[in-house]
Amino acid sequence: MSETRTNQYINRELSWLQFNARVLQEAADDTVPLVERLRFIGIFSNNLDEFFKVRYATIKRIDLAGKDGKNVLKGTTASNLLEKITNIVIKQQAESLKTINTIKDKLEQHDIFIINENQVTQDQDAFIRNYFVSKVSPALVTYILNDLDKFPHLKDSVAYLAVKLVLKQKVPKEGRISKILQQTAKERIYALIEIPKNTDRFVVLPKKDGKQYIIILDDLIRYCMHINFSIFDYVSASAHMIKITRDAQLDFDNDLSKSFIQKISSSVKSRRDGEPVRFVYDKHIEKDTLDFLMKKMGVDNTDSIIPGGKYHNRRDYMSFPDLGNRDLIYHPITPLAIPGLALQGSLLDKIAKKDFLQYTPYHTFSYTVKFLREAAIDPKVKSIKITIYRLASISHIASSLINAAKNSKRVTVQIELQARFDEAANIRYAEKMQREGVNLIFGVTGLKVHCKACVIEREEKGKLKRYGFISTGNFNESTARIYTDYTLFTTNESILKETNKVFKFFEINYKINRYKHLLVSPHYTRSSLIKLIDKEIKNVNEGKPAGIRLKLNSLSDYDMIDKLYEASRAGVKIDLIIRGICCLIPGIPGMSENIRAISVVDKFLEHPRLFIFTNAGDVKVYISSADWMTRNLDRRVEISCPIYDKDIKEELMDTFDICWNDNVKGRRLSKDHDNAYIRNDKDKVRSQIATYDYYLKKLAN
Repeated sequence: MSETRTNQYINRELSWLQFNARVLQEAADDTVPLVERLRFIGIFSNNLDEFFKVRYATIKRIDLAGKDGKNVLKGTTASNLLEKITNIVIKQQAESLKTINTIKDKLEQHDIFIINENQVTQDQDAFIRNYFVSKVSPALVTYILNDLDKFPHLKDSVAYLAVKLVLKQKVPKEGRISKILQQTAKERIYALIEIPKNTDRFVVLPKKDGKQYIIILDDLIRYCMHINFSIFDYVSASAHMIKITRDAQLDFDNDLSKSFIQKISSSVKSRRDGEPVRFVYDKHIEKDTLDFLMKKMGVDNTDSIIPGGKYHNRRDYMSFPDLGNRDLIYHPITPLAIPGLALQGSLLDKIAKKDFLQYTPYHTFSYTVKFLREAAIDPKVKSIKITIYRLASISHIASSLINAAKNSKRVTVQIELQARFDEAANIRYAEKMQREGVNLIFGVTGLKVHCKACVIEREEKGKLKRYGFISTGNFNESTARIYTDYTLFTTNESILKETNKVFKFFEINYKINRYKHLLVSPHYTRSSLIKLIDKEIKNVNEGKPAGIRLKLNSLSDYDMIDKLYEASRAGVKIDLIIRGICCLIPGIPGMSENIRAISVVDKFLEHPRLFIFTNAGDVKVYISSADWMTRNLDRRVEISCPIYDKDIKEELMDTFDICWNDNVKGRRLSKDHDNAYIRNDKDKVRSQIATYDYYLKKLAN
């Protein structure tokens, strides 16, 4: 072994930051349309907010508990890791600011100008004042901080302008002056302005001479400070943005009188009071203002204190306007039909004859909705069972299930109320479905239900026949347009009978079922995967064809990584496509020299999980809801579904190959953490475009 195994793994949090660096690479990529580049800045920022709410907050909890966390964090202490994260994020934030400035310069070449408060012209003045008075001012919340007994509660991830007003003179104690001025009569007044969330962040100004102007809401407020603070006689005013991020962990009370929905709802509301874990501020803020704020807020050096640019909440760039210029955004694709599965007529009749694979967004998500709508009104359908993890804000899935209940179908919905950051929407739909007679199941104590499955029972010739679908992604119309996910429609009795067992497990938790076909977490996925890997090791030792190909969102379970290392040392060739976290280090002699790993970040978010085992030539293929993370293997209910249809199996392997050969948006994962693009002399393959073309050809044939 030419390299010691002291560094066998990449730390999970640092690997995630490298994934977010790949998102930032898209923002810096000159081949990406300009508005899309700004939107990648928004995705990068939104990702970072969630990272601090969840992962950073978890590490901080370990640190505050006085634990070093080495066993969990693999080789580093919690305090050291917090410091590393902060340093990396500061560099990434600086890079994102540099990228934004570059994009702005390029937008100006298209006669699009993002101006600040100091660049407003006389022609724009009246429009901006009127916009502020009519649309912004009524939504503003302004705090005068000097004499507040208690510092106002800062909302998680909401941006604020920290304002300092320097008064012209001290106000005399006597005289005709309002009470508020007497209370705040000091040399300096400090204030906070909460940036309204429900007002467009990017205000499009009237065109002039063919040029388009945009002012960011923050600067529009700065420009109108004299209107907002008109009662104060000040000589100067400054406003710098700050933002606080809070621990988003849900804490539950033990009140037995509360329903599970009530407990989740209460916990979501209490999230607003979570401990601060990150404080970001404009690096140009005056020292006295910053000191005043940090003292009042109780922010200390255990929080991640990050100096940034003038603007925060860059996640808002995800909704940057395209201004009607189609050249500045990706050309939309038209989701395709599945060959042989027309949306007209009965889907169930067609699925009864053969299995079909839906691969969104290349295929339209309408098949999933149509399946449920048909089941809802079909007199022969007696029952529907489905798992729900994340619903769209306006969900046709939920509407179809309610429709089915109104048609006297037995509808059972396992809804996950703890789907992070979607709890409120799921609670709203859960209450609505419950009112309409849908039977709700709220999971298994101690386990999240993350599998994506549906089974319906239909009476045919006096017997019940099962139809269903199993997916790698959420049944969500919104994300189906931007997440790539596989869904198998099937009447395979072996698969659906075992899927039905999973629903029985939701209702009778103490009974652990046996499965011959499905790999089900938390009981069998890990052990089944280990057996499949062992089979590949055995085959390679016997000179038989062997190999493992995995497409995952994340690979972080150390025991599974060790198993892949073992297979590599035995000579099994392993190809990994990992979008996000990858704690495995590929290509290390004596440890992982037979493992190659890449990541693809592009227009769509790569979301499916696909397992391919060579199996001495009799290839085994699974689609799955489970990443190879400890939580998915041991603490969630997950389903990995075998593919028995020969054509679909080939289709899945084809799509893996297309993604694997991406030499435009593919990055090579390595111990160097450099996110180097894959470049070679082969024909250019941008896998998401190539996958769409692949399905176009299948449709044509």
